[in-house]
Amino acid sequence: MVVVYSKPACGACVATKRALDKAGVSYETVDVSVDSEARDMLVEYGFSAMPVVAPTGDVESWFGGFNLARLREVIAAEAAA
Repeated sequence: MVVVYSKPACGACVATKRALDKAGVSYETVDVSVDSEARDMLVEYGFSAMPVVAPTGDVESWFGGFNLARLREVIAAEAAA
């Protein structure tokens, strides 16, 4: 399952979740404004922009910010699964 790390009042987070919803992709949302462990982990991995989309457990596949091209890849992979 895809995990979307996000925060309140984040336009890019809303746009990312909207794209996943439109494509029918199931995802879990983790609010980094209340989950300090998740926030610290993302900082440790070098992410500074929200959202961070984690399509797999492999950090190399994760990406930050609204990235439509990468979202399309995630959507295609989820559809093929």
